[in-house]
Amino acid sequence: MEIIKTDIDGVLILKPRVFTDSRGYFFESYSKREFDEAVGRDINFVQDNESRSTRGVMRGLHFQRPPFAQSKLVRCTCGAVLDVAVDLRVGSPTYGRHVAVELSEDNRHMLFIPRGFAHGFAVLSDIAVFQYKCDNYYAPQAEGGISIRDTSLGIDWRVDAAEAILSENDGRHPLLKDFESPFDYEL
Repeated sequence: MEIIKTDIDGVLILKPRVFTDSRGYFFESYSKREFDEAVGRDINFVQDNESRSTRGVMRGLHFQRPPFAQSKLVRCTCGAVLDVAVDLRVGSPTYGRHVAVELSEDNRHMLFIPRGFAHGFAVLSDIAVFQYKCDNYYAPQAEGGISIRDTSLGIDWRVDAAEAILSENDGRHPLLKDFESPFDYEL
């Protein structure tokens, strides 16, 4: 597996080795040993999630407040999405900045998002199936979010955010400037 560091410390792009022949392809989508070595610490994923969405759907920008914060390993198994992680760690030199990566069934890339980040995606294909591993269980009382339509974040979603299909809850998230982050930056 090839590991690509991004402009934000801790956010990693993972490119699996894909073996193809006349039958199709094979790749190892997750190996705890390789993954932990790549991120430099033990990550214990406890929950896998999957969503199916149509073109124009935007989900996010979500996080869970401590002590229920989650790291995520995300991928798109059908179609394509623009996946985004926004740094919410107070004191981080990259606070408020983002990483945006296209994840698709064709490129098979994955994105690792550590705790302290908001996460969201926009569907670029007619249909997208999105899967992710979490290192903490979902806790509804700890839900939080930043507005996916916050233009101050400078995210080119590659879809019209004003016309996007959002959940009612996602439409109510605050702008970053109106948000008090529960995350601290740890060196």
